[in-house]
Amino acid sequence: MALMAQEELLSKEEAMTKALENNFGIQVARNQVEIAENNSGILNSGFLPTLTGNTSANYQRDDSTFEFPGQFLRDPATGGNVLDDAGNPVPRPDAGLYKAEAQRYNAGLTANYTLFDGLGRYYNYKRLQEQYQLSSLQARETIENTLIQMFSVYFEIARLTENKNVQQQALEISKQRITRSEYAFEYGQNTKLDILNAQVDVTNDSINLLNTNQQLANAKRDLNVVLNQDLNEIYKVDTLIAFIPKLKLDEFMAQSTLNNVAILQTERNLAINAYDIKVNTSGYLPILDLNGSYGWNLNQNAASAFFPGVNVNNDRSFGLGARLTWNLFDGGGTTVRVKNAKIAYENQELLKKQVVLEVDRDIQNAMAIYENRLNIFKIQEQNVLTNQNNFERSREQFQLGRITSIEFRQAQINLLNAQTNKNLAKYDAKLAELQLLQLTGQLLNVAL
Repeated sequence: MALMAQEELLSKEEAMTKALENNFGIQVARNQVEIAENNSGILNSGFLPTLTGNTSANYQRDDSTFEFPGQFLRDPATGGNVLDDAGNPVPRPDAGLYKAEAQRYNAGLTANYTLFDGLGRYYNYKRLQEQYQLSSLQARETIENTLIQMFSVYFEIARLTENKNVQQQALEISKQRITRSEYAFEYGQNTKLDILNAQVDVTNDSINLLNTNQQLANAKRDLNVVLNQDLNEIYKVDTLIAFIPKLKLDEFMAQSTLNNVAILQTERNLAINAYDIKVNTSGYLPILDLNGSYGWNLNQNAASAFFPGVNVNNDRSFGLGARLTWNLFDGGGTTVRVKNAKIAYENQELLKKQVVLEVDRDIQNAMAIYENRLNIFKIQEQNVLTNQNNFERSREQFQLGRITSIEFRQAQINLLNAQTNKNLAKYDAKLAELQLLQLTGQLLNVAL
């Protein structure tokens, strides 16, 4: 007999931890934050100097022949021409230079540093810092959305698990009805129709249970995708739900402007636009650059017909300089950029007002939805108790033969519907609470 795999409990806290560690979307968001952090560092600020090194080496070999047409050998003693045996002047012979080698080597370092650029670097650095903060908020938004998605699937698994238990109980009751109807038929207390009705109810309950099992398996695979784990991972979820007190929710709502991620993003964008204005304004100011250089040159030339012996030239040089650049008029480009940056800032202010208004509306709507669903859940709880009492009384009456199997089945269906509706209302209310927590910026700060 094969043993069924043990289902371990996957708590809500464990599911959150796995999602935060393994979810692909969250990993991508964190990588984006890391990129923004790299961009906001000193190495990308333009505040550091640049240092460039260069070196080169050249080798040259020449074979040369020098001719002296119309020139004659001179006698060093007399200063006159040297004569041959026939008394004619002796022409000066050609001269040759073979395998004449020359080498040239040089190396240098050049340093440049912008001492002042109209504060453009400084404001751009501050802008990159704000961009990093914005990326962190965008990552937080991704995390919050992923957790909402994760809990939606988690609670769907919990709902289907409870529905499965309810349907298993209903199936067991229907199977007991078949046994009871068969005994009653043998003793002539009912007709074959009661047995057939019970068999039909067993069939329907079995189909409903099979469908619920299939939906439960699909939901677990959906959660495995969100958690980035084996699709066939076996586990069970926690079906206990605790709601946050109303007083605490009111406190969260009062602080929503300070914590809502959408509002915080608009504030970061507003700061970025403010720095854009200052960066573009720096174009009106001059730029002062400093530069320094160090060089070494070695030239080694081969001997020539006119300069016998190797010629070596070894030089070292060091230089410092400064350059002031002031673009007095750039055709109006800087003015246009500054004006456009100011307009963008005004648009961002308007967008922030719109976002604040929309967030306030969404929070109030979310609170109303949450309270409504919580009231529905409480009503459904009471409805389950009512239908449970009705079912127990109906079962007693059915066993006494005072009501028909159809009436008993109706009481059973009413109880089943009440129980499944209660399960749906419970998790709908909890999801509404989570969405309210997300809007108030507290989703990551409270125990769920």
